[in-house]
Amino acid sequence: MVKGTDRPIINEDERAFLLANLKAVDYVILFDDPTPEEMIRKILPDVLVKGEDWSIENIVGRDIVEKSGGEVKTIKFVNLQSTSKIIKKVLDTYNGK
Repeated sequence: MVKGTDRPIINEDERAFLLANLKAVDYVILFDDPTPEEMIRKILPDVLVKGEDWSIENIVGRDIVEKSGGEVKTIKFVNLQSTSKIIKKVLDTYNGK
C-alpha cells in the first residue's frame, strides 16, 4: 500500500468521476492490479503522466510507452498541495496545534 492504511480519503469512483470530467482527460480506467503495468501494456497510451514526486526511471510502464513511441512526463504539484498536507492540517487543527 503506497499511501498508508487511512487512504484514500475520496473513494476511487468519486476520483474517477472528477478526473473524467476534466477537459484534458479522454478516459479513466479503474484497475485492481497492484500496478498499472498490464493496463498500460493493453492500451499503449500516447502519454503517461505521474506526479513530480516520481522520477521518470521509476514510473511503472515507462519502458512500454517509450517503446511504442509514446512520452512519459511528470507534472508539478499545484500550489504544492497534496492530500497528505491536507490530512496533516486537519489533524493538527483537531489536535489543537
